[in-house]
Amino acid sequence: MFVIGLTGNFGTGKSTVAAMFAKRGAKIIDADAITRALLAPGKKCVKKVAKVFPGVILKSGRDDINGVSTVNRSELAKIVFNNPRELQKLTDILYPEALKVVKSQISRNKHESLVVLDVPLLFESGWDKITDTTIVVKAKHAQQVQRAQKRLGITPSDVKRRLANQMPLKKKCDMADMIIDNSRELAHTQAQVDAIINRLEKRKK
Repeated sequence: MFVIGLTGNFGTGKSTVAAMFAKRGAKIIDADAITRALLAPGKKCVKKVAKVFPGVILKSGRDDINGVSTVNRSELAKIVFNNPRELQKLTDILYPEALKVVKSQISRNKHESLVVLDVPLLFESGWDKITDTTIVVKAKHAQQVQRAQKRLGITPSDVKRRLANQMPLKKKCDMADMIIDNSRELAHTQAQVDAIINRLEKRKK
């Protein structure tokens, strides 16, 4: 098993690249999906989020003994994606629990030849240490703004504000073992993914 840590900033097309790896047979472990599951009603992370971000909690309507409540994700996003300190607070709550799930999924998929760990905060969280190699997906700033605006349905100024609060893409590229340029046509991106997989397959022989 070979574990790739895949990351990138808003609008670079990280999810698109992950899907390309999946089509080539790679097992994808989606950190975003894991953290979303940790914020499902009744999960212990919700109680922790309620203490730190009380304004984002929606009561279930039945104040039962477990204090079941739901996180207003859009309100939480407005807070954390516009303030690095608030994002760090959320990361401190979610990522330790998420890491347990990630390690369990990696263990369960040890028979797979290639596992891609898709993590927005790969370097920030230190999860690059549990991978064999790291890849950053990059794109032009204007493309990032346009793509993120289309995908998230937010204003260009909101996208730019979120990008300003992320680790600079150049710094991520400097830290990465490999870079995939997703600023051109998808065929060009696919060719880079194929080249990486082919190189890894040759290494196994």
